[in-house]
Amino acid sequence: MNNLVSIKGNDIFTDSLVISSGTGNEHRATQQLIKTYENDIKDFGKVTFEMRPLESGQKTKVYLLNEPQATFLISLMKNTRVVVKFKKELVRQFYEMRKFILERQSNEWIATRYQGKLTRKAETGTIKKLVEYAKNQGSTHADKLYLTYSKLANKVAGITDRDKATISQLNNLSLIENIILHVVGSGILTDKHYKEIYQDCKKRLEMFKDLAYLEQSA
Repeated sequence: MNNLVSIKGNDIFTDSLVISSGTGNEHRATQQLIKTYENDIKDFGKVTFEMRPLESGQKTKVYLLNEPQATFLISLMKNTRVVVKFKKELVRQFYEMRKFILERQSNEWIATRYQGKLTRKAETGTIKKLVEYAKNQGSTHADKLYLTYSKLANKVAGITDRDKATISQLNNLSLIENIILHVVGSGILTDKHYKEIYQDCKKRLEMFKDLAYLEQSA
């Protein structure tokens, strides 16, 4: 079970859709449970919601729940094996996210993020050269190379948002972007095709991922 919780500012939330899916209940049943015990849930903070579109084109009310609200809500559910497994994972993810928020406020995280931005700036300069290089080789979508290489770096580092990465992930990301910087620079100097340069980067990063025992993001 991945991504049961999310960060908004320095607050951590889950929602009624996540709880419904994780506990094997219909969303309507979870919505009704929230309505029934809304006054009790309010004791742990304001009850908020947002309207989200469904595949049918309609919209549904999705409740946003902080940690104590979510903990109280799932305590009202019958402890089936599925529910207990979900509760354990939800508690674990809330705990891990709280640890990350504290880490993100540390001087070490701030310094690591800043250093990562410097590495990113150097890599972007190299990708800028690659864009012009690819255009000269006939590419009509060379400007998309910035996004292509960003996605590659993020995927290998196992992140989707750099501002929500741990210190370890940020350090790995700097190494990854340094590898990209040097492989691209070397490829340009040896007159390789821009597509071959990308494949060289992928191969080199696969080697790095295996050596560093990195888990690739889904």
